Amino acid sequence: APLGSYLGSIIGWRGAFFCVVPVAAIALVWMFISLPPMPVEPRKPGSGNVFKLFKNRSVALGMAGCAAFFMGQFALFTYLRPFLETVTRVDVSTLSLILLVIGAAGFIGTLIIGRVLRRRLFQTLIVIPVLMALIALALIPFGHSIIAVAALLGLWGLLATAAPVGWWSWIAQAMPNNAEAGGGLMVAVIQLSIALGSTVGGMLFDSHGYQSTFVASAIVLLLGAAVSVLAATHARTA
Repeated sequence: APLGSYLGSIIGWRGAFFCVVPVAAIALVWMFISLPPMPVEPRKPGSGNVFKLFKNRSVALGMAGCAAFFMGQFALFTYLRPFLETVTRVDVSTLSLILLVIGAAGFIGTLIIGRVLRRRLFQTLIVIPVLMALIALALIPFGHSIIAVAALLGLWGLLATAAPVGWWSWIAQAMPNNAEAGGGLMVAVIQLSIALGSTVGGMLFDSHGYQSTFVASAIVLLLGAAVSVLAATHARTA
């Protein structure tokens, strides 16, 4: 994101998009060469429909909590650039630096989250969206301060990048015998949630300003935390 933002200011967004092509081609060739072949296991009877996983209440609640998390996250994150440019009023170099801070914080988050998840999986999945909701609300009064915004978004990156690790760990715990089907279902849920979150966030941003988008993001994140509480409670009593 920082490099893309910087290149976009120099060669335009079309040029920045074109720069992705050779990188993607190299990645494709490298994966084709380096990844080992995997034998195809015979399909088990009755394993064709992944939606049957929703019959398990713990899985349904967990997927709903995951969906709300990603929807709330991307309702805000998708529109960080117009917020930073019009409210915080940063230039291109500062914008790239803030995006770099988010990415670096996210890298740190993925390194430290593993230790936390071993002991408190559900507590982590509950606390993270609550903290992100508080950050979303804090960005409204502090949006004009570059230092405050950079600090808040750094914490946002730390939490937002760590949370998906937790949700994938939950897949292995909640569906030990259907991890592959559960993983595929979660990918679909996440992508749909991102699309819905960014769409609703954009509509609110255009019609009522960034404040409404950030408040909506916080509400959905808190909803995700509440559903995760229900999922944790059901998992303990099941």
